[in-house]
Amino acid sequence: MRVVVFGATGYIGGRLVPELIAAGHAVRLMARSPEKLNDVPWRADVDVVRGDVTDQASVRAAVDGQEVLYYLVHSLVRKDFVTVDADAARLVGAQAADAGVRRIVYLGGLVPDAEELSPHLASRAEVGRILRDSGVPTAELRAAVILGSGSASFEMLRYLSERLPAMITPRWVKNRIQPIAVRDVLHYLVGSAELPAEVNRSFDIGGPDVLTYLEMMREYAVVAELPRRLVVPVPVLTPWLSAQWVNLVTPVPRSIAVPLMESLVHEVVCHEQDIAEYIPEPAGGLTGYRRAVELALARIRDLDVPTRWSDATSTPAPSDPIPSDPEWSGGTLYKDERRHDSDAPPEMLWEVIEAIGGETGWYSFPLAWSVRGWIDRLSGGVGLRRGRRDPRRLRVGEALDWWRVEDLERPRLLRLRAEMKVPGDAWLELSVEPRDNGGSVYHQRALFRPNGLAGHAYWASILPFHGIIFSGMARNITGQAAAQSEHFVVKQEKEHD
Repeated sequence: MRVVVFGATGYIGGRLVPELIAAGHAVRLMARSPEKLNDVPWRADVDVVRGDVTDQASVRAAVDGQEVLYYLVHSLVRKDFVTVDADAARLVGAQAADAGVRRIVYLGGLVPDAEELSPHLASRAEVGRILRDSGVPTAELRAAVILGSGSASFEMLRYLSERLPAMITPRWVKNRIQPIAVRDVLHYLVGSAELPAEVNRSFDIGGPDVLTYLEMMREYAVVAELPRRLVVPVPVLTPWLSAQWVNLVTPVPRSIAVPLMESLVHEVVCHEQDIAEYIPEPAGGLTGYRRAVELALARIRDLDVPTRWSDATSTPAPSDPIPSDPEWSGGTLYKDERRHDSDAPPEMLWEVIEAIGGETGWYSFPLAWSVRGWIDRLSGGVGLRRGRRDPRRLRVGEALDWWRVEDLERPRLLRLRAEMKVPGDAWLELSVEPRDNGGSVYHQRALFRPNGLAGHAYWASILPFHGIIFSGMARNITGQAAAQSEHFVVKQEKEHD
């Protein structure tokens, strides 16, 4: 069938697209930043439309001629996400109906038996209702905790379990949860494309196991071969306070941790299993909790994590200035520029640049980077602990500690855009240029576009540290490239001898 996916650059969308291609569908994607898809292995197999779910013209262009629409969009990190998501769902539903789309598939959240839902869950349920009322038959799949390498729920569980041998937790850790493996979510999503035309309803989907969050942490410890975790539930920790703790201990920032925690206040267990009447279980049955954890840890261990929760973080509007714009386009633009010659060949220098961040670090004053990361976390930012998806290869749109890869022209240019809490916009550019007489030239630019007086004051306050941090960074990167180049030459000579 002809299928269009909204939200293909997110955690689930990035895994669903290759499954749809494998099932034989002709796939179109609508993405606000198509550049994010440049390096995915299936890029040549899909049609991409640039657009936004709040823009009628681009939505219409995306749904035109399509039979099935997958809606995987959620504005979780925005303060006004409830209004934005509802308006977007109405627009998409209306355009889909007008274009003759035959089926909408939406992934929402499992709705507990509660008089008052968290804003997060209430919004997901509202979006599902709007799409079902659009006139296009809609299958709303409702899932609780999704277990998979790189998912926000799994990363939160993983870091809490691994880093805290003993912890004080809120009493809701004893609430029951029915988690589901990401592979089973994808199975139901793909199968939903072929549901009968009269099906217009929600379906609860979950794995075979029902556990408390406390049991999930202890079972994780067993699978990961960790000592038994000591957990002391107390009644005073609210979801908001719990989220602050998660913000400090895990890579998941407060903006995402708060709605996740609020969703766990109530029991989230499937009320029905009606999906089985239409879509049979995967071969071998649904994935149990322990097996799901084993598979996720194996992916992490093998450096085979195709998508992460941080892939879906909101990006700047296309109209926002970038460092390559003319000087007059974005007002004041402060710069710190460095240039270093290197005897290492350009390809060796590029290897060092592309491997920056994560476990490798940033090649200068680690304590200063760490302190700045903690300050960012305490203020509700992402901090440094998002790490990187792959230790050697980057791709446009993915998170790299507190940066996001905005541009990647291998093996010449890497541009990172800061997602830390700062009064303005910040970039870091690292580039390589071949030297005429051999070797290479390393260029480094730190750029900052201030927002108001606070932005100008911020740049002035950090200026004294630039000489230490940025000069050391340039020196150490070129030094590392030279060392790797020398090691490579010595190794070749030994092999030749």
